[in-house]
Amino acid sequence: MIAFIARFFVLILIFASFTMNILIFILGEPEEETWRFLWENVDYDIPLLGIIAISATGISFCIALWMAVAVKMKENQTTRIVKKIAEPDFAQKLKKTNGSLNKALRDANELIDTQRASLQRLSHEKVETNDAIVQERLLAERQRLARELHDSVSQQLFAASMLLSALTEQQQDEHAQKQLAQVEKVVQQAQLEMRALLLHLRPIALHNKSLAEGLEDLIVELQEKVYFNIDYQIEEINLSKAEEDHLFRIAQEALSNTLRHAKATEVELLLIARDQLAILRIQDNGLGFSNDGDKTSSYGLRNIAERAVEIGCTYKIVSVPNEGTIVEVKVPIKKEEQLND
Repeated sequence: MIAFIARFFVLILIFASFTMNILIFILGEPEEETWRFLWENVDYDIPLLGIIAISATGISFCIALWMAVAVKMKENQTTRIVKKIAEPDFAQKLKKTNGSLNKALRDANELIDTQRASLQRLSHEKVETNDAIVQERLLAERQRLARELHDSVSQQLFAASMLLSALTEQQQDEHAQKQLAQVEKVVQQAQLEMRALLLHLRPIALHNKSLAEGLEDLIVELQEKVYFNIDYQIEEINLSKAEEDHLFRIAQEALSNTLRHAKATEVELLLIARDQLAILRIQDNGLGFSNDGDKTSSYGLRNIAERAVEIGCTYKIVSVPNEGTIVEVKVPIKKEEQLND
């Protein structure tokens, strides 16, 4: 409103000055005789000077109003454009003209897009960093729990198993010996499940070893602690680090499931190369499960499936109740150049 009034009075002054200059140019210097007709009533009810003043006022008002409306429309248009400046496709929507405002808006939009990309990258890196920290803390906590279980519960189960073995060898009635044998069997099964849990909580890493060396070390360690036989055939196969790590974890998960759930007496592990495929197979003669029903080891089998998919290999899990389970993974063997790439 203030701007409108200011424009209005400025225009009146301009018109007054312009009219005065015209009159001086036509009539000469202001003299009463030559200028009298301007304020005397001749044929009109209003003097000519009044008509000139009213006309200048009306024209000034109309021009000031038009300028105010034009400025307001320009402001509204600019406001709409500025509100859209943060949209990703703003530069394409804006008309490609050489105006300084359009160029400034396009530059601002490019700057906003750059900052948005930087913020997204920083957010992504922050999430990845937080995930890495969580995984590191989770691994440390799992290792701590594994140490505590090994130092307390596992040792107590071992001591209980020794005491039960000693009591079973003593001469007692047949009923008592059967009960002790059952208790010893339960304790031994608890030991197996505890070892499987320790293997799951604190898995052995490859530590710069090949997959074949890591699997051999894993089997040797298990053979010292379990009561069933583990047959294995392992060949050295040239695989990528990611493939070796995932296959090693799959083998750990399958053996852990066998210890916890299968109640097997024999386990066979194969790592062989056939027809440009690296084949990892873990087979047991345990209880098995029905593929249609719920299974207690579904979480572990799901981990196996996820790891197999991550390295782009094929897998199958076949189980027959009271016959056993087979976990088989096949990885295409890449050429040396592909591995280096």
